[in-house]
Amino acid sequence: MKQIRILLVLFITLFIVSCNSNKKTANTSTNKYQFTKDADKTYFTILQLNDVYEIAPIQGGKYGGMARVETVHQNLLKEHEQTMLVLAGDFLSPSLIGTMRHNGERVRGKQMVEVMNAMNFDVVAFGNHEFDLSYTNLQARLNESKFEWISANVLHNRDGEHSYFYKSIDGEKHSLKDSYIKEFTNPDGTKLKVGFISVCIPSNPKSYVYYGDMYEEIKRAYNEIKDNVDIVIGLTHASLTQDKEIAKLLPNVPLIMGGHEHTNSYDKVGEVVIAKADANAKTAYIHRFEYDPATKKTQFKSELKEINDLIVSNEKVQAVVDKWQVVLQNKIQEVVSNPYEVLYTAKEPLDARESTIRTVQTNMGKIIAESMSLAYNNEVDCALVNGGSVRIDDILAGNVNAVDIFRVLPYGGEVLKVEIKGSLLKEVLDFGEAASGTGAYLQRFNAKKENEEWILKNGKLQEDKTYTVAFSDYLLRGLDIPMLSDKSEGVINIYTPQKEEIAYDIRKAIVNFFKG
Repeated sequence: MKQIRILLVLFITLFIVSCNSNKKTANTSTNKYQFTKDADKTYFTILQLNDVYEIAPIQGGKYGGMARVETVHQNLLKEHEQTMLVLAGDFLSPSLIGTMRHNGERVRGKQMVEVMNAMNFDVVAFGNHEFDLSYTNLQARLNESKFEWISANVLHNRDGEHSYFYKSIDGEKHSLKDSYIKEFTNPDGTKLKVGFISVCIPSNPKSYVYYGDMYEEIKRAYNEIKDNVDIVIGLTHASLTQDKEIAKLLPNVPLIMGGHEHTNSYDKVGEVVIAKADANAKTAYIHRFEYDPATKKTQFKSELKEINDLIVSNEKVQAVVDKWQVVLQNKIQEVVSNPYEVLYTAKEPLDARESTIRTVQTNMGKIIAESMSLAYNNEVDCALVNGGSVRIDDILAGNVNAVDIFRVLPYGGEVLKVEIKGSLLKEVLDFGEAASGTGAYLQRFNAKKENEEWILKNGKLQEDKTYTVAFSDYLLRGLDIPMLSDKSEGVINIYTPQKEEIAYDIRKAIVNFFKG
């Protein structure tokens, strides 16, 4: 009987291990990921990032940081000078610094381009969040960038006419392209051409952007480049499901470096590998390639590298980061005195991802709404905030400080105390629930639906009663929820907090909540 128990435990252990194979553990030793060099073969390395919104380390300084990434980059260049640095989309937005004003205008991703220029990025893909920016701001960032941008399905839409986006260099327009070609050599001078193709998920439609069909356009881009290069590699910003479909379409592409998901993954469809690193440079993928010109065979080894506080920051890039961190710190100190004080340690990650906070109730949403109620000493019947005001599109894990709160709610705003008729409050709650998947979806405190009825702090919502509700000020503008504004018939009274009050800034309210 004892032997049977032992065998059963071994079987369960092996089963659990085998089921957890698509997420890699970050590596500490690189030896097993390196090739033994052969003079007849060509070698190159790609350092891959995706979904990077913060230039400085996160989670209390433990993970991420572009200056640390640059140290890894420089070490790879010492290992092999034929090393590329790429990013698979989403880097201009959202970010806390991007919402700040500097020299009289919003930063809007300028800080990221400056840092990436200092790191000598080779090529990037468009991500859907690049189009959070206005066309004017996006064009400014394109013009400032010293790296290449590619996408086969993203075009500039102007009055129904579609054309490639462009970069202005010394007054001349240079159209962006579907693809990018990088040339490498081996010791005898034999040249190797590597082509990169890209598409972007159409999840953030803007009037100035035209999205072509991802599958049709990446197939077209592949067919147009394949005869001019030795290897074609994907650099995409799409969901994992979409990347898997692309892999089926392009079975001769050895690697798709992807983005959009914020947690690392390593999947294989046929012979095509799909690799995604963690968001905000918590990890980076290092892909080391070996190409045999005689057999035209490509091999590569992928290493998931954790970017943590054991890595010394590159001084050149750190200087650029520090410049922008001063801008950030000065703005935050207008609201809280100590931006980096640990306010809370999350036992489970606080979910502020766009895909969830605009769709379902999350623990981060509850904290925001409960903080709003506490700002008025809980003397309100419920508290409501629109999911669209949360801009971090990420989770918060471990130690949480004021900077993290500002990342969650970069635009701030007041918490208003509103006397509102029950009939209008019901309309607002119903609309917010029906708006799941959009920014108008409401995160709530002391407002839940049971058996088709709304239950507030003191019982069922009665349409003929008057209630006191804590609202984020944006909701009273009639933009997300059209029947709710400061002029709505059912709005009886609005209390606007004074500057010295906690409710004056929703972020201050959350800091107060965490301090308890």
